[in-house]
Amino acid sequence: MSTLPPNHHGNLMKSSQVNMATTTTTTTTTAKAKAASKAQANAAANPKQKTQMHRRSRTGCYTCRLRRKKCDEGSPMCTACKHLGLVCEYKRPMWWSNNDARRKHKDDIKMIIKRKKLSEKSTHSIQTQVGSPPGLSHSLPTSATFSDPFDRTRSQSIDSQFAFNFNSPQSDFSSFSAPQMHPDFLFAPYSPYEIDVKTERQMFINDIPTLRESTTATFSTYQTPPPPGTILPQFPLEGEWTEQVYTERRESLAEETLNVNFFDFAQGPSVSSRQVAIELDEGDQRLFDHFISQVLPTIFPILESNQHGSISSDLILPALENNKGYLHCCLSIAAQHYKAAMGLEGEEIDGDIMRHRYATISSLCEALARDENHQQILEAALGLIFFQCGVGRFDDTLPDIPWHQHFQAAISLVQKLDLPRIVSDPTEPLTQAPFNMTLTAWIDILGASMLGRAPAFAHTYREKHLSPTNPSLGLRELMGCEDRVMYLISEIACLEALKKDGMDDITLCQHVHVLGDQIGLTEMGDESIPVLPFNSNGTLSPKQLSKNITAAFRLAARIYLCSLVPGFHPSQTSCVGLVEKLTSVLATIPSGTGGFDRSLSWVYLVGGSVSVPGSSFRTFFEDRAAQLADLSNFGSFGKVTCLLREIWLQSEVISRASSPGSNNSNEEIQQAQPAYIHWRDVMQMKGWDYLLI
Repeated sequence: MSTLPPNHHGNLMKSSQVNMATTTTTTTTTAKAKAASKAQANAAANPKQKTQMHRRSRTGCYTCRLRRKKCDEGSPMCTACKHLGLVCEYKRPMWWSNNDARRKHKDDIKMIIKRKKLSEKSTHSIQTQVGSPPGLSHSLPTSATFSDPFDRTRSQSIDSQFAFNFNSPQSDFSSFSAPQMHPDFLFAPYSPYEIDVKTERQMFINDIPTLRESTTATFSTYQTPPPPGTILPQFPLEGEWTEQVYTERRESLAEETLNVNFFDFAQGPSVSSRQVAIELDEGDQRLFDHFISQVLPTIFPILESNQHGSISSDLILPALENNKGYLHCCLSIAAQHYKAAMGLEGEEIDGDIMRHRYATISSLCEALARDENHQQILEAALGLIFFQCGVGRFDDTLPDIPWHQHFQAAISLVQKLDLPRIVSDPTEPLTQAPFNMTLTAWIDILGASMLGRAPAFAHTYREKHLSPTNPSLGLRELMGCEDRVMYLISEIACLEALKKDGMDDITLCQHVHVLGDQIGLTEMGDESIPVLPFNSNGTLSPKQLSKNITAAFRLAARIYLCSLVPGFHPSQTSCVGLVEKLTSVLATIPSGTGGFDRSLSWVYLVGGSVSVPGSSFRTFFEDRAAQLADLSNFGSFGKVTCLLREIWLQSEVISRASSPGSNNSNEEIQQAQPAYIHWRDVMQMKGWDYLLI
C-alpha cells in the first residue's frame, strides 16, 4: 500500500473551497456468518432469548419480511409474491412464531424461487450478448451484475451522490454490448452471500469539516447460478412486475425533451456552472442578489422547465458579467420587482429604478453612436422590453420609454447582425437557433397584434412557414407554442393591418377563410384531447405541456381571426363556442405560482376580451388569478387582469346606457345582447401602452 506525502492532503484541500471525501467499506458474508453462528449459540444457551430479526416494514406481507425484501403492500398480493408465485400473507401466519417452522418455510421459498428461475431460463431463447451501460462496458462483471433484481433491497440516501442505487430498475442499454466472458469465469463456484456497502460523505468548506453523511446499501446474490455454458438472456426478464417497470422506464426515456443546446446564446460554449464576479456597492449588490434569486427563475418559465439552468448559466449570467448595459437593465428590473413585491413607496427605491434605467439607455445610445457591439446592445434592448413583462405593476407612474420605441432599435440591430437571412437561408441549415432572433420574433409577432400592425419580420416568418427543411425558429422551445401557429398569428396581424388600410370586405373574408384552413392544418396528426401534462410518476411532461399551450394559442388565433370578419360580435354562437373550448384547454395547463398562466397573457387577453357575461371563462380566469395570489398583480398577467376587468366594466356600462328604460333589472340587461368594445380601444381610453405576452 503506497504512502502519500505528508502534505498531499493539505494540497488537495487548498486546491478548492469545497471538497468531498468519500469512503466505502465493505463487509462480506464472513462477518455475517460469524455473527449468525454467535447468535445461534446464544439462543441455544438461553432458550428464552428470542432471535432478533430485522423488520423492514411494519405493514408489509410476512413473506417479504421473511425474505427481508421491500414489500410494496399490494392488494390482494404484493407484486414480488405475485411474480414469484408465493403465498402472500398479511395476517400473522402460524409458522411465524416458531423459529424452526420459519426456517423451513424460508427454505421452501428458496426452492420455489430456484425452480421458477430454472424453468424460466430453460424456456427463454438464448441471447448472445448482455446489454451494458457505456460507462461499464469494459468493466469486469461482479456478483451484483447477475443478482436477482428483486434482491436489491436497500438504496442510499437521496442526498448522497456517491452510493450506487441498487433499487433503480435496469435501463435499456441494448445499443451497447459488453465483451462476452467465458462462463466458467462468470460463474465461478462462489457461495451465495450478501454485501453491505457503507458510504460516508463529508464536506469540507475552507478546510473545515462540516456536514457528514453515512448511508448503507445491501444487495444479495442468493440466486442459483445457471450451469456452465449458459448465456444470460437480455433484459427485460419475464414477469408482470419487471414488465411494468420496464414499460415505465421506456416511456420515460421516450418522452420528448427539448434539446439543451438548441439555442445559440452568443455567449461562448455552454458550461455546467458559472460564478459571476461583479464589483457592486452595497445597495446594488442587494438588487443583484434579488434579481438572481427572485426575478431570474421567472423570466423564461417554459424554457427553464425543460432546460434547467441553461438560461442563467449560458445567457443571463455571462451577459451580466460582460455587458454593462445589460447589467444596469437587470438591476433596474430587480428594483422594480422589489418595489412591487414588498409594496414599497419612496424616493430611494424609485431613485434606484430610474438611475439604472437611465444608465441602460445611456449605454445603448453610446454604443449605437459608436456602431459597435451590436450583439450586446441587442441583448440589453430586448431585456428592456421583455423583462418588463414579468415585473412591475400596471399603475406604475415612473417615466419610461414605450416598449415599441425600444423595439425599433432592436429591429435595426437584428438587421445589422443579418439574423433574418441566417435563420431563413435554405443553403445553410441551422444547427443552433440564434436566441436573440427567437426572442425578437416572439415580441415582434404578439407585439404587432397589440399595435394593430404587421410584424417587422413577417416575410421571414412566412418563409420559415413555407420551408420544407428548416421551419423551426425555436419559438416552441422558448415559449411553448408551436412555430407554425405563431407564424399564422403573424399572418393574421398582417391581415388586420391590411383591413385598416382599406381592404374590401370580400377580399378580407377570402383571406380569413384561407387562414382558417391553414390553422386547421396545424391540427393534423394531433387530434388528441389535451390532458394534464404530467407523467405517471408525477413529473412534468414537456411534450404534453407544449401540446396544451399550442392548442390554447391556436384557439386564441381563431378568435383573433374571427374578430376581423365584418359584423363580428362576441355573442355569436361560433365565438362563444371558441371561448368555451379555450377555457377547457387552459384548464389542462398547470396553475398557481408554479404554473404557466403568466406565460399565457396574450391568450387570456384575446379570449377574455370576447367573453360574454355569464361565460365560464370569466369565473375560470378569476380563479386562476386567485391561485397566483400576489403574482397576479405583477407583469403582463397583472396588466391583463386590470385590462379585462376594465373591458367587462365598460361593456356593462354601455349595455346599461343603451338599454331602453332605466328600470330594467339586471337579469333583463344580461339577456340583452352585450355591448362589444375592443380591448385596444379601452387601452387607448386609459392611456395604457402595454406589451402583453
